[in-house]
Amino acid sequence: MAQTEERIDERDEQELERVEHDREALARLVEELEGQTRRKRQFAAHVVHLLAERDPEPLKGFVPDLVDALYRPEAQTRWEVLDALTLLVPLGAEGLADAVDGAEAALFDEDSATLRLSAFRFLAAYAATDEAASRAAWPVIDEAIQCYHGDLEYRDMLGCLLAFAQGPIDAGVAEELAARIRFDAENGKGNYLKARSAEIYHLLVERFSLDNPEARRTRAGDDEEDED
Repeated sequence: MAQTEERIDERDEQELERVEHDREALARLVEELEGQTRRKRQFAAHVVHLLAERDPEPLKGFVPDLVDALYRPEAQTRWEVLDALTLLVPLGAEGLADAVDGAEAALFDEDSATLRLSAFRFLAAYAATDEAASRAAWPVIDEAIQCYHGDLEYRDMLGCLLAFAQGPIDAGVAEELAARIRFDAENGKGNYLKARSAEIYHLLVERFSLDNPEARRTRAGDDEEDED
C-alpha cells in the first residue's frame, strides 16, 4: 500500500513539473477534467489542486474550465476543483462568480462530507471578497449553517465563517450572521463550538457596531454535544 501511495506521489510530482511552467501542457491537463473516464478526471483535478497550492497564478486563465468541472458526477473531481478555485479567490481571478451555482449544488451533496466542506470553504472565501458577493452568497451560507450545525464538518465551517466575518462584507449580512451565531456564542455545547462562535459574534459586533442582534436558533443540532 505504501509503495502504491509513493508511486502516486511521484506521478503527481512529475505531472506538476510538466505543467507548472508550460501553458500548453497545463491546457492539456485541464482538458482532462472533461475526459471520458472518472480516473483521468480525478487525477487531472488532483494535479490542478496541487498546482493551485503551489502557485495558483497559471490557473487564472482556466477558470471557465474549472467552473465547468464542478458538474462532473464524481465527488473527488468536484472537491479538488473547488479547493483550487478557493485558492484563486485572493488573486481576484475573473469568472469566480460563475462557480457559485456549482458550489451551491456541491454544498448540499448527500454523499460526501469532503465535497460539502470544500463547497462551503469556496463560498465563504468568495463571499468575503466584497459587499455584493457577501449579499449574493449569504442565503446559501446561512442555509448551510442550519443544515450542518452539529455535523462533524461544522467545526471546520466555523473556521471559514471566522475568515468570512473578517472580510469586507455587507453590514446587513454581518448582522444576520451575528444573529445566527449568537445562540451558540452564549449557550453552545462544547468548548470549541462556544468559543469559536463567540469569537465570530464579538468580532462582528465590534466591527459593525451592532446593537444586540437577536439570536436565531438553528435546527435541533443546537443541543448536540460538541467534543473537544
